[in-house]
Amino acid sequence: MRYRLTFIIGAAVGYVLGARAGRERYEQLRKGAQRVAQNPAVRNTAESAAQNGRAMTGKALHTLGERMPASVSDRIRGLREKGQGSEDDWGTTNT
Repeated sequence: MRYRLTFIIGAAVGYVLGARAGRERYEQLRKGAQRVAQNPAVRNTAESAAQNGRAMTGKALHTLGERMPASVSDRIRGLREKGQGSEDDWGTTNT
């Protein structure tokens, strides 16, 4: 109950502060976030992290696959192949 009350109070404070800041401040924050997201260094770092994560996941799946029942490892392999090169629910590619 304590966490729920803390969340409600935090949401109320955020709403009041957001309402006072207004649309102009929201647009400033949104443009700043877009600039950061479009920065080539940020994009390269994110892509590098994604590639490293996929590589480590592949290694972990290979290691676990040796210890799992065949039905589970076949299901994981099928899901991996299904997701290769396709768009996700957000309309972005998994590259």
